[in-house]
Amino acid sequence: MMPLRRRVLIVLVTAFASWPISAGADASSDAAPSSVTASTAVRPPSSPTFIRDAASHVNLFIGTTNGGHTFPGATIPHGMVKVGMDTDSPGNHAGYDANPVFNATGFSQLHDDGTGGAVPLSLFKLWPFASCGKGNTFEECQTSIAGRKVLRKVLPDGSPDDAAEPGYFSSNLSTGIRVELTSTRRAALHRYTFPKGTKFPRLVVDITNDGQMSSTDPSMDLDPDTARVTGGAHFEASFGPGRYRAFTCVDFKGDGYDLGTPTEYGAWLADFPVKQTVTLTQLYTSFIDQLGALFTFSPNKNGTTSILARVGVSFISPEQACSNAEQEIPDFDFDGVRSASRAQWSELLGRVQVDTSNVDPEIVDLFYSSMYRTHLSPADYTDENPLWNSTEPYYDSFYCNWDTYRTLYSFMALHDPATFARIVRGMINIQQHEGWLPECRGATAKHYIQGGSNGDPIVAEFFVKFHEHASDLSVPADALYQALLADAELQPPNWDLQGRQVNIWKTLGYIPSDVWERSGTNSKQVSRTLEYAFDDFTISQVAKILGRADDARKYAQRSENFANVWNPNVTFPGRKDIAGFMQPRFADGVFNFTDPRHCSIHDPLQSTCFLNAQNHDGFYEGSPIVYSQYVPHDTAKLIALQGGREKFVSRLNFIFDQGYFDSTDEPSQQIPFMYHYANRPGLSTQRSRQVIAEFYNTSVNGLPGNDDSGAMGSYVAFYLAGLYPLPATRQFLLSSPFFREISFKNPVLNTTTTIRSSGFRGNPKSGTGGHVFVQSVKIDGKPWKSNCFIDWDAFTSGSLIELQLTDNINIPCGARPDALPPSLSTGGYD
Repeated sequence: MMPLRRRVLIVLVTAFASWPISAGADASSDAAPSSVTASTAVRPPSSPTFIRDAASHVNLFIGTTNGGHTFPGATIPHGMVKVGMDTDSPGNHAGYDANPVFNATGFSQLHDDGTGGAVPLSLFKLWPFASCGKGNTFEECQTSIAGRKVLRKVLPDGSPDDAAEPGYFSSNLSTGIRVELTSTRRAALHRYTFPKGTKFPRLVVDITNDGQMSSTDPSMDLDPDTARVTGGAHFEASFGPGRYRAFTCVDFKGDGYDLGTPTEYGAWLADFPVKQTVTLTQLYTSFIDQLGALFTFSPNKNGTTSILARVGVSFISPEQACSNAEQEIPDFDFDGVRSASRAQWSELLGRVQVDTSNVDPEIVDLFYSSMYRTHLSPADYTDENPLWNSTEPYYDSFYCNWDTYRTLYSFMALHDPATFARIVRGMINIQQHEGWLPECRGATAKHYIQGGSNGDPIVAEFFVKFHEHASDLSVPADALYQALLADAELQPPNWDLQGRQVNIWKTLGYIPSDVWERSGTNSKQVSRTLEYAFDDFTISQVAKILGRADDARKYAQRSENFANVWNPNVTFPGRKDIAGFMQPRFADGVFNFTDPRHCSIHDPLQSTCFLNAQNHDGFYEGSPIVYSQYVPHDTAKLIALQGGREKFVSRLNFIFDQGYFDSTDEPSQQIPFMYHYANRPGLSTQRSRQVIAEFYNTSVNGLPGNDDSGAMGSYVAFYLAGLYPLPATRQFLLSSPFFREISFKNPVLNTTTTIRSSGFRGNPKSGTGGHVFVQSVKIDGKPWKSNCFIDWDAFTSGSLIELQLTDNINIPCGARPDALPPSLSTGGYD
């Protein structure tokens, strides 16, 4: 999502890069949990095993170093609270870094998963001291981040002594303190176990230090009798111009003993705790300071000293933070909260079942770990919206829709439409109060848009697949459509934060390079044109379902505007046979020029295409050769523009063979499956499998770039399931799953759809060749017309989809004209 992608190392370069991490001692499954080092093991083909506890196959540490920015802490599905370790790593966007050379700095309550930009959230850190200074006095405690940070214990294999499973995280610090974390939706529960002989167990509450060190206007009060701490501050948005205010409420309790009142207490500034102070007004503070509370408690005289800390969080008030904690964790039952969270994860992930026979255990773990990360964001902030009052759900951490619209919500549609519906309701409610659907958003603040109005395909995806159930799921069809029309027709005051540059889009049919308007930056003109075109296609599909024929035609026609930035006269340098590219264009119709290699790894100028108002090249986070493949709703027309199927396939091969395919970024995600449209599905199957083999694994650097709020997780999950979606349609592109059998349980539809492969012989390690190509398809025992796609109807009816596999890579989509996947220009969506 941001420049850090470009520096990701693909190879495993350090000892800690392949350390196996337990899913938790109490994890259980009919199929035993695997580790990275078990890559050569396979399931015996004679004993197919299905997953009883899918959560036991989740490795939370995948992608926690080298730029993946994944979050390995404790949370429930879509929980607002994501409690985890913070480190002093320069890549601590989710707080944690698996490289043990980095120090732990605190255990904070809020994080995002896989983001770029500046470090988001990381609010309200707690920190334990077993001793302070030579004299072990209150005043000697180094309470600032730099003063208190320590290394973690290191295991014999060189990895840090950390462990995690869904709903739980633990670490053993070099000070001998053991830290354990679990959570509910809006509250966290910490357990700090101090080493034997600790005389003065102490705990820090950090009010001000977020991930950017950006706090202003802090407030804090502590109760010297109960040790309750309440407070909050303003913090900076991490990918936009805004600020937000958050609050916390912290309570302490002895685990197995009466903690009593604190023996020492006080507020602190930097490395100076001041006894007997109870509020920040008793300190000499300045504009930006490190501030908080420090307590000394009595140790357990009859056993191990473990102290529980319950932390409520709110975006409304400190009083609501306290209420959240009291309602969700009334009795400080750590094991109960942990078990409840684990149960939620196990049920949710278990809706997708895979046959592990003859499958490398690492593939099983990779699948469920990827699926897990699709349920971290967006986060359920319901009842925590300070901007307006509403009885509708409120979701936040859309970070960003440009990343997630391509695959995340389509994967959610297969097994969790109820949550999908709540997210859509929340998005509609935001549009009703702010004028446009949310695009990029964090902690209630608007963030910068990366593409088009990419909330449109998310909302449209829900309606196209679930319009018959929308009323039952409390999604109002008319309000949904009005929200889409707002994006399509109304220009916002700042299209960098919401909506589109829609006025000139409607008049010219593209975004020109030489027009400056006051309401947004003049950048990303070509990539926005392509995104706007697809956005309008998704609106046309909703209009068609609603019987709005004129609107359906209008937006379908506007979706063909991608052709307005196609320049057939541009050739690839040194390859005149590769002709025609998406290019920037002036308002008078004359084309500008951007080198097709621009922003690729082969760019002679080594340019970047990130958010910069000086960038007028026309593209965002992708090269022209990649963006020239992005017409997902009308690939048939794109094939014609590129000179026919043979040249189209040749161009795709060139993109892969010369390294222009970018596994780290979303614009490339659909490219491996594009061979389907040229009647070469075997090449799609092989390319997609090669992508998995080369770029994804279960190590701590097992992602090639940022996870982007689960965008990479859902992308990998689809590839492993042998499917690829096109949002706002009723089709999935079809390949062969990495499993003999995979099934999707859909609670709203009350169906279970199964894909079963006959002739499954495992998965080639390199992704090349194998008995993995789809020769024929049956649905509910009847021959299906295509080897290249299946309809949504198979999922609404709970069908059995049977694939016959072969080792022949040249098998086509089928004999019928409609065997090719649909495209708009060929009437595929009529």
